[in-house]
Amino acid sequence: MYIKKILVAIAILGLVGVGIFSYYIYESILGENTKFASEKEIVLIPTNADYRTVLDSLRPLVEDLSSFNIVAEKKQYPGNIKAGRFILKKGMNNNEIVNTLRSTNVPINISFNNQERVEDLAGRISNQIEADSLSLLEAMRDEEFLAENNLDEATALGMYIPNKYEFFWNTSAEEFRARMKTEYDRFWSKSRLQKAEEIGLTPGQVITIASIVQKETAKVDERPKVAGVYMNRYKNGWKLDADPTVIYAIKQKTQNFDTIIKRVLYKDLELDSPYNTYKYREIPPGPIAMPDISSIDAVLNYEDHDYFYFVANVENFGYHKFAKTLAQHNRNKQEYVRWINKKGIKR
Repeated sequence: MYIKKILVAIAILGLVGVGIFSYYIYESILGENTKFASEKEIVLIPTNADYRTVLDSLRPLVEDLSSFNIVAEKKQYPGNIKAGRFILKKGMNNNEIVNTLRSTNVPINISFNNQERVEDLAGRISNQIEADSLSLLEAMRDEEFLAENNLDEATALGMYIPNKYEFFWNTSAEEFRARMKTEYDRFWSKSRLQKAEEIGLTPGQVITIASIVQKETAKVDERPKVAGVYMNRYKNGWKLDADPTVIYAIKQKTQNFDTIIKRVLYKDLELDSPYNTYKYREIPPGPIAMPDISSIDAVLNYEDHDYFYFVANVENFGYHKFAKTLAQHNRNKQEYVRWINKKGIKR
């Protein structure tokens, strides 16, 4: 009788042990193991990351790192780490977390515009993907790549068409550059190439003039009209006489692209630079900024008119007054000069 009781007790303890072990296994695999309050959190796993790096990334997000480690080991995750951007949802269990990290690299939307140099663009992109600004800049300036694609240091920026694009976070600098070249080729469709040919410009020249238009007016609806002025000057053999090109020339000479210049002085017009369109008739060697698609299309579809001059409209800020003759332009200009002097803007 005594032995029977012992056997029953052992059996009960065994069942309890099995139950506890089963519960632990259940909790390890299927129990919730997140500790963040938000609905989701992002985990970034760098290229060539080791398992310790993954654990360090998860430490602030999971309740029990040890139970995660058990499940990860069982599923052979430590030897199959994938780089990327992964989204953990509140209430996930270890099995779901491991499955997410193994397979669900979530892309991101990146965007860029209004950059004046590839240096600025590299910095902007490095804040959105894994590649750092130095590797991006080296890829953008790579002489072999530029030569293969009929680009150079002056025109390199023109290959990057501002828009919103979907990328994986762990995109390399070279992959980013290759994708942008594909997007550039896609942008320059047969119809756009035909329009450029019809107005007597190469795609690169279109982008350069578009960059001037972009700097001249922030009003999208006015850009075709401003583009028409520059095309009238260009077709008639005039110098473009564009203030933004002078400002760019000053920045390039001083290598201070943070300089804010609100007023171009007569002495600035003598600056010897291929970007100074008051001094040289040729279209500048490259864009002075990154033009929006609206500015590029404004040049390709410029407004056909007889205006050769324009100046800021002090009665309708953001827009300009256009003139067909120099006499009319000088009257408009005097009004602007009086306004800018009254504001005390000397530079």
